[in-house]
Amino acid sequence: MDSAYANGNCCGHFHKNGSCSNAGMDPGQFEKWLNGLSRTFVADLSVDQKGAFLDRVIASCGAEQLTHLSTHLEGLLRRDFLKLLPPELGNYLLSWLDPQTLGRSCRVSKHWNKVIAECDEVWERNCRIIGYNSSEGSDDEITSDNGMRWKAVYKTVLNQLKKLEDESAFDSKTLQGHTARVYALNYYHGKIASGSDDLTVRLWDVASGQSLKVLDTHSCADLKFDDKKVVTASFDSTVASWDWDTGKRLQHFVGHTGAVFCIDYSDALQLLVSGSADMAVCMWDLVGGALLHRLTGHTEWVTQVLIGWCSVNTELFQAGDAIIFSMDKVEIRLWSLADDQSCSLTKIISYPSEQIHGQTFLPRLQFNSEVIACASDIGVLLWSFRTFELLRRISIADCSNVFLLGSGSKFTLLLDANSLHVLDTHSQSVVSSWKLPSCRKSKRGSNFIAGDVRWLNGISGQNENGLVFAASTPDHSLHMVCWRSENR
Repeated sequence: MDSAYANGNCCGHFHKNGSCSNAGMDPGQFEKWLNGLSRTFVADLSVDQKGAFLDRVIASCGAEQLTHLSTHLEGLLRRDFLKLLPPELGNYLLSWLDPQTLGRSCRVSKHWNKVIAECDEVWERNCRIIGYNSSEGSDDEITSDNGMRWKAVYKTVLNQLKKLEDESAFDSKTLQGHTARVYALNYYHGKIASGSDDLTVRLWDVASGQSLKVLDTHSCADLKFDDKKVVTASFDSTVASWDWDTGKRLQHFVGHTGAVFCIDYSDALQLLVSGSADMAVCMWDLVGGALLHRLTGHTEWVTQVLIGWCSVNTELFQAGDAIIFSMDKVEIRLWSLADDQSCSLTKIISYPSEQIHGQTFLPRLQFNSEVIACASDIGVLLWSFRTFELLRRISIADCSNVFLLGSGSKFTLLLDANSLHVLDTHSQSVVSSWKLPSCRKSKRGSNFIAGDVRWLNGISGQNENGLVFAASTPDHSLHMVCWRSENR
């Protein structure tokens, strides 16, 4: 028998001379030749010579050799580094990609799509960059076992931002029921209370637009409410509290000598604060009705009062301190409230410009424990609560007719003569505008309100809903702007 056939090196066909030309070299000789060729290829040939050598070899190959090359080259040239790298290192590399590139990378393969979708650290960072708000504890829900991933949150937030930009995020509604001018509005937990010259206060459900309760009261310049009661400030120089269920007046607060324009109260402190055209701020026992203190010093009508709490230690306040804010058109006063409810003036904030003449603070004063914000005829002003230094002035066209509805770390909500505007707080660029019908706009800011303003600190990982804005109109109805339902 032929030795090549016996050694297994024969091609298997019949040969006349008994020898096979395809039997190849002796294994020992072949190994020696291959090593020498490899050394020469690596050490002695230039890049061009290596290419020319490979071209010659490929040209000499038959179908079997070309198939062999194709099979092995695919594994070398298309090696998936995400499969080869440890997951932690792969996620680190992905963290350098922007969201658009990440999205395109998902289409590389099923494995890439799975790895990128599960790369929560990367998507969480991108969520916060574009304006995700985690203040409501939604982080725990995302990282729990409900299967929700940060990529899905990113898509929801991005979709909501796009709706804001193309002005398709909101819908309008009209509430009818009052028979005279509506002077006062307030929002609380999905409901609106409205006070009118028809001497009634109405409670409305935002979602359904239904009138839930109607109380007979006095003329109403401002109001605040909760689930059990509503407190009204009146042009008749008094303040009153009313029971929602019975409609009875719970308490009557008499002490001002001019129209009462603004109120705020705290059940925890059992304290009611009111500001008036008599340029005084009065502090009342919310339950008993007694006048506790009369704070003086304002030289203009007091158009807004606010009870707030300090959450940080500063030179003037300690964390946990209760603070009373009172504002007229030229200054904002901060009063410290002691445990015995004695009160002392601690700080006065005035215009940052020395040219005070003609400059005016406009509604509404905002305080979020870190920033004090207020509109003015030179723009929206934001002060640091820690240092009381002016942090930013948001300049907008026709500042004298622009009112501040809410200010957050991501967005600022403004109202002008014709539209509702959403601004990027940092760049001051307009993100979205919403055209409004003719609305009443009191210089005191009592007849227009913002709804739930938590979204101004960033969009949540869920679809936004509820009230954005409401105002009274000349035909005595209420115009509401709400987040558009996903069912539409």
